[in-house]
Amino acid sequence: MPAPLPPLLYQSSHVVILDKPAGLPVHTGPGGGACVEDWFPQLSRRKDGPWLAHRLDADTSGCLAIALRKQPLLAMQEAFANKTARKTYWAVVDGGPQAPTGRINLPLLKTSTRAGWSVQVADKGAPAATTWRVLGRDGQTSWLELELETGRTHQARVHCAAMGWPIMGDALYGKPHAAGLHLLARSLYLPIDNGVTVTAPPRAGMRPALHACGWRATGQG
Repeated sequence: MPAPLPPLLYQSSHVVILDKPAGLPVHTGPGGGACVEDWFPQLSRRKDGPWLAHRLDADTSGCLAIALRKQPLLAMQEAFANKTARKTYWAVVDGGPQAPTGRINLPLLKTSTRAGWSVQVADKGAPAATTWRVLGRDGQTSWLELELETGRTHQARVHCAAMGWPIMGDALYGKPHAAGLHLLARSLYLPIDNGVTVTAPPRAGMRPALHACGWRATGQG
């Protein structure tokens, strides 16, 4: 029996945007286990859907769009491809940049070994660019707003680690943390239904680190 649906940030007859919990993959893995797709029968009983409009890492929480019809799926995929959709992330990183804003432009390549796969900065990799802005600091960590100009696998995680400030709790590219990966898909804008903007609150495990960097919860999270 699937777990109860997480909070829905937006819902219409053809699109749902949910607040994906951390630790849950969007697809079931080779070994099975729970995933976001387990909720699809609760979202629509139609035979032509639902579909994921994009993806999030299993350990990343926040905004995830799901199409309930084929036409909005195509519209959202086109919006992501032509960059009229906009995704903003929050990350708490170890250390952090000195400047208040900047841009990372490093190509990324997915590689596989016997131990598993990972993504590395490599000249022969696919182009990848991330802009960042410092929202707060506590002397040891920094709270960043990230915008991914490209949607490469593990892009935010690898780009931050390559700059010398890995995301807290990133066991693959940094070091583990008891509260997990401190990465949130904070907001999502989609040019559908006359324009839809949603915001996801930080999960409980991220809040202490965000508080330390100056974040204060409001009624909107």
